[in-house]
Amino acid sequence: MASRRLRVTLNPDWQSALRAAGRAAQQETYQGETLNFETPAALFSRLTERRWALVQALMGAGELSLVELARLVSRDVQRVHEDVAELTTLGLVERTASGGVLCPFADIHIDLRLCARPHRAAAAALVRLCDDPAPARRTRCTRLSSER
Repeated sequence: MASRRLRVTLNPDWQSALRAAGRAAQQETYQGETLNFETPAALFSRLTERRWALVQALMGAGELSLVELARLVSRDVQRVHEDVAELTTLGLVERTASGGVLCPFADIHIDLRLCARPHRAAAAALVRLCDDPAPARRTRCTRLSSER
């Protein structure tokens, strides 16, 4: 098998993300793996800066013991153990039969897309403006709508 790839995505519609991952898994050739988060808060709370440092230290390093990994990133072994447990739950690292850890991925791509949303109060005001019976206000609303 070719080297493993992971794509980390941010998609609030977890069902569509799951369907897409299922379709990719049914392909004849390896399409990579996907780890999806529903919100930016979920992504950043589970994949902290220190956890990313562990993943980065493990990528391409082969199997390391927790003590070796902690020494490599200059952190306490207990805290590294806690973070490795979370990373294992997420599938970013794997435990070996001998008790070590490794990152099985040769490439990890983070696909983050943030889009601007209209503020609720502004959107509500625009709706009220568009519903106003005064012709001058309706014209302004039409111009605002067509500018987009």
